[in-house]
Amino acid sequence: MVGGIGLGVCLSFVALLVVGTYSAAAGLASAGGGAVGLAKGAVPALYQPIVQKWGNLCPAINPALLAAQLYQESGWDPKVVSPADARGIAQFIPDTWATHGIDGNGDGKRDIWDPADAIPSAASYDCELAKYVKDVPGDTTDNMLAAYNAGAYRVIQSSGVPNIKETQGYVKTIRSLEKSFAAPVGRVQPSQQAAGAIYYAQQKLGTPYLWGGEGTPEQGGRFDCSGLTQAAYQTVGITLPRVANDQYNAGPHPARNELLPGDLVFFSTDLSNSRAIHHVGLYVGGGYMINAPYTGAVIRFDKIDAPDYFGATRVTKDGAAALPSFKPAA
Repeated sequence: MVGGIGLGVCLSFVALLVVGTYSAAAGLASAGGGAVGLAKGAVPALYQPIVQKWGNLCPAINPALLAAQLYQESGWDPKVVSPADARGIAQFIPDTWATHGIDGNGDGKRDIWDPADAIPSAASYDCELAKYVKDVPGDTTDNMLAAYNAGAYRVIQSSGVPNIKETQGYVKTIRSLEKSFAAPVGRVQPSQQAAGAIYYAQQKLGTPYLWGGEGTPEQGGRFDCSGLTQAAYQTVGITLPRVANDQYNAGPHPARNELLPGDLVFFSTDLSNSRAIHHVGLYVGGGYMINAPYTGAVIRFDKIDAPDYFGATRVTKDGAAALPSFKPAA
């Protein structure tokens, strides 16, 4: 990536950008609207056509919602096994699979480990649950997700999402993640925490890079790329995952020409797959980001114009909180 500009000029540059962050944000009206597709690379290319197809199986689901469920369940790992013996990319319990698993790819087998069967089965199961709760008051999709977590009987008995903390959290988690996997249909709502994150990052300009660095005293206050962005947002009350490719799912994805200061900008070795993201920076405006680039460099400004530019995320508190804090044990 292109080298940084002079430090003194940079500090003045960022100060102006930080002051302008809220005013720039205020000038953007959120168009709202639902998902019309999947955000660029949010679903690994191998699974994207399956999720896009089966995510339209019934009105209660959409591709982004299905992607959110799969990511929350397995992190796209088709071989994972949970402590409760939930298996594969869709985390089916064998007994549930025996009843609800389908032959999604038409090869004559129902294989719990094969994403070509498991992803369609997850969509099919969602749609079955939606039928069970179709006459329950409230949002059908919320009720469907609640039925997935707590059972259709409890949803029917409660006339909606039951007053169960785990179930209510599950519904909120998936609906929040849905926004991260959806291709926006209009401008993305500005982040109100952006200026604080930038302020923190600018204080670290000139700090030497450290692979795996999280800024601890034992590490001499040094960072790697995702350690810096994680620490910056932590100062404004938002906890991001540790690695860059999971940070990509912490909110919706503004287009390149809609970037605002505070957005996370990502770079990937595979421009069709967010799981191949290898670098993240904090956008500050004017085509520049603050980032911790690589061993031997310091935290600095770089231009975001690079062949491996992947996309951006406008971090939200709900989006970050919805991200899985652990992956099931393999």
